[in-house]
Amino acid sequence: AAAALASARAVAQEAQGQPLLGDPALPEPSGQRTRWAIVGLGTFAVGQVMPGFGPARKSRMTAFVSGNAEKARKLGARYGVDRFYGYDNYDSIADDDAIDCVYIVLPVGLHAEYTIRALEAGKHVLCEKPMASTSAECEAMIAAAKANDRRLGVAYRVHFEPNNVHVRDRIAAGDIGAMRFVSGDHGFNANPDWPPHKWRLEKALGGGGSMYDIGIYGLNTSLMMLDGDRPVSVTATYSTPEGDPRFTEVEGGIDYRIRMASGFNVAGSSSYCWSPYLSRQRYFGSEGSIEMNPATTYYDNRIRFEKAGDAPREYVAGNAIDQFAAQLDGFSQAARTGEAHRTPGEMGLRDIRLIEAMYRSADAGGAVVEL
Repeated sequence: AAAALASARAVAQEAQGQPLLGDPALPEPSGQRTRWAIVGLGTFAVGQVMPGFGPARKSRMTAFVSGNAEKARKLGARYGVDRFYGYDNYDSIADDDAIDCVYIVLPVGLHAEYTIRALEAGKHVLCEKPMASTSAECEAMIAAAKANDRRLGVAYRVHFEPNNVHVRDRIAAGDIGAMRFVSGDHGFNANPDWPPHKWRLEKALGGGGSMYDIGIYGLNTSLMMLDGDRPVSVTATYSTPEGDPRFTEVEGGIDYRIRMASGFNVAGSSSYCWSPYLSRQRYFGSEGSIEMNPATTYYDNRIRFEKAGDAPREYVAGNAIDQFAAQLDGFSQAARTGEAHRTPGEMGLRDIRLIEAMYRSADAGGAVVEL
């Protein structure tokens, strides 16, 4: 047996070390990563934001801000976070050198206040979308960032989602020819008895209706694909079911059309009254088209590419879940270097101004509102 083994070794390939190929992007040591405080520990923060730090390479959580101390400590034990703040002592984060960035994951009506206070505390801020309830609040947030020399970003995660980034690059490369029309349809059926939906139906916390919450995905994603173009006018009409008790404070649905400077239109629809959940983007060019359905979800975005004379191709360009870590690391990089962030506060202001224009148009029965 020993002789046979020796003979086998003689003819077998020996294990050998190989040279390092390329320059792999290794995660930074924990002590060198940008340190984050999460403000608001609701469903989205716990289910999506916090797990996103796991694969992040430049970012780590060091603090939680919550009105529920017991929840914060339980989550702290799970994630190795040992700094805890409430809303009553929130401003004392200014004295905590273990916090570089703050992620605001509160209801929309609280975005402006807690963003400005964090900026004044000397922290960089990534704020969940939509940026705020009004364009005036967005302007105040941007002014606070400038006054305190801090970075301010809006958490438009789709700009970091690999499938949408791939589609953006294909459009920019001319793969569907000259753009002719863009559309986005987004909605779900709001349940007023479920706490994560309930506050969205209250204007003080939700800021507005479906367009602020789900429709803004279509608006922002459509404009993401049209870098260099700009909106010049908008028309819109409400599509809220008459007599629906859910919508006494906010609109339940809206259909809109945006005229771009280049001459074509971006159309969209948003609703709190659809079932099942819909997230669809379509891009039509002079030589082909791209559809994403779903387009802006957390886990499952897909692409369908069509060109005259070729069979349609359906595929996935990357893992959608990667968007959370990429967004965190992108902002960490901007915060520590001062370089431009992919989704700055000015983008959030642009979108809120557009939504306000949609509401003015819808209030006027669909009149054209120049931008």
